[in-house]
Amino acid sequence: MSLTGLVAALIADDGSADWPARVPGRLERVIGSMPSHARAGVRAAAGAIDAYAVARTGRRLAALSAERREAVLASLGARPALLPLLDVLKVPVLLAAGTERMLEQGMRTHELTRKDPPLDCMPAREWRARSTADAVVIGSGAGGAMAARTLARGGLRVVVLEEGQHHSTESFGRRTPLDRFVELYRDGGATVAVGSPPLLLPVGRAVGGTTVVNAGTCYRTPDHVLARWAGDFGFSPAERFGPYLDEVERTLRVATQPMDVLGNNGRLALAGAERLGWRAAPLRRNATGCKGSCQCVVGCPTGAKQSVQLSVLPDACAAGARIVTGAKVRRVLVDADRPGGSRASGVLVQRQDGSEFEILAPLVVIAAGALQSPPLLRRSGLGGHPRLGRNLSVHPATSVAGRFAEPVTAWEGVLQSVGVEELHDGGVLIEATATPPGMGSFVLPGLGRELRRELESADRLATLGAMIADRPSGRVLGRERTLLRYDLDRRDGGRLMRAVRAMGEVLFAAGAEEVLTGIPTAPRARTLSELDEILAHVGPSRLHLSAYHPTGTVSAGADAQRFPADPCGRLRGVQGVLIADASVLPGCPEVNPQLSIMAAALAVTEGHLEACS
Repeated sequence: MSLTGLVAALIADDGSADWPARVPGRLERVIGSMPSHARAGVRAAAGAIDAYAVARTGRRLAALSAERREAVLASLGARPALLPLLDVLKVPVLLAAGTERMLEQGMRTHELTRKDPPLDCMPAREWRARSTADAVVIGSGAGGAMAARTLARGGLRVVVLEEGQHHSTESFGRRTPLDRFVELYRDGGATVAVGSPPLLLPVGRAVGGTTVVNAGTCYRTPDHVLARWAGDFGFSPAERFGPYLDEVERTLRVATQPMDVLGNNGRLALAGAERLGWRAAPLRRNATGCKGSCQCVVGCPTGAKQSVQLSVLPDACAAGARIVTGAKVRRVLVDADRPGGSRASGVLVQRQDGSEFEILAPLVVIAAGALQSPPLLRRSGLGGHPRLGRNLSVHPATSVAGRFAEPVTAWEGVLQSVGVEELHDGGVLIEATATPPGMGSFVLPGLGRELRRELESADRLATLGAMIADRPSGRVLGRERTLLRYDLDRRDGGRLMRAVRAMGEVLFAAGAEEVLTGIPTAPRARTLSELDEILAHVGPSRLHLSAYHPTGTVSAGADAQRFPADPCGRLRGVQGVLIADASVLPGCPEVNPQLSIMAAALAVTEGHLEACS
């Protein structure tokens, strides 16, 4: 069905501007990048709204005048139970609308900070039917890149297999943020964990993995987290994590973000925290030379952010590693007749045209990510451990915006700029986070004319996001296709509510005239007491929630009954398989996890080389 009527209604297209008419075509491309069930859901919801319009007026939305479309939406909006559904529909519409409005106003261009270093990449269609290697690394993200570099420097012939494609920094500068978004994220960014409540959980798929699309924030693993991993779980690398973290920071050139490119969004967060007497500071990031393009989550267009395809994989390739793109690993090959038990013997890989090839190798490193590694192991006949796929930890997150009298233009400056750590000891980490127009996890309130006004005045909004340290409450199911289940723990729901209140407090302290809560039934608060009244009558399921940083689904530890991998990251039940991605972490890292993942991968693979020497 056509989405023209729905778009015209939601953003009040009255013909007074050219850009809204281009939104339906852009929206079609966004929906086309989603998995089939998500596409069907969006179209079904749009169809239901159209059917409601027909029942109410006798005509479909596209055939109605702007005034009558507005009346239909007002009737729908008067039903509180429907507001969350309408908010879900608004997400892809705002993605498309924000892009078209940005193009209308003129898209900024960005000069390259530096040219991309060379990578030895080859598309899977050109890889021969059978080959050999000393080690195969499945996945090229934070863990896979570090594993490949370590093993290649150790003298092994390494092949890295990546399901996504290689994208150059130069190519980022030629495309709109939204065009890159649908290419760089798995399922067009529409990965969802089913549960109470459902959580959007976007993950990257490209050479460099999610490091290509993360915010570049680099927190060291907190000492109390390492103590728990070592003492409670028996995760051996945690006892000597400091030197591994030091090496990762050197590799990524981690440094505190300077004030000159922080942007107004970050400065307002600092001002609000200072007036409250709260701990806050510019974040440490892997982006020396950052130009403040605010596009980290769709691929840095200047090359300043040191994603692993710019910082780690080039070193791996210089040491002899090769990268195969468009390569989906069907299963790990296992020789079950070896003396001493089963042993990995290589991988079977599928090209995008459905054809297959084999790489034979005595060592296989699983680094497909916390959501993809468990299904891969099940397809390989290695999924027998009862805890495989369990222990899924994420950072449930929500956002709040503050409206200011003067323009903020939050998308000019660093995307994730300031950390407010006053509540971090209580499991809440607040970060000033802005994105290109329409691309944030925050959903603007209203329908029709109200939503159009919000979209056109978005330059006066400052946005904060909060993520919480969760109790692992999820599972990764499935073999051929990943299925996610995550039910928010009651304690974590309370943390989210405290986070919303704290973000509102920071924004009001910074001078916000009102706070947009992200709660469909109560989207605005003009005072802190009004915000308190709103929060007293809603629960976390009413918030607009997302989640990030999945970890722990093939966790490592001492107890063979609890942990699928041993204390050194070796998969139990088979020889020659290492876990070197976010899956291996035994618990929530409580901070943005890139450094933790890379340090763990370094520890696991260095440990293997030492054991073999």
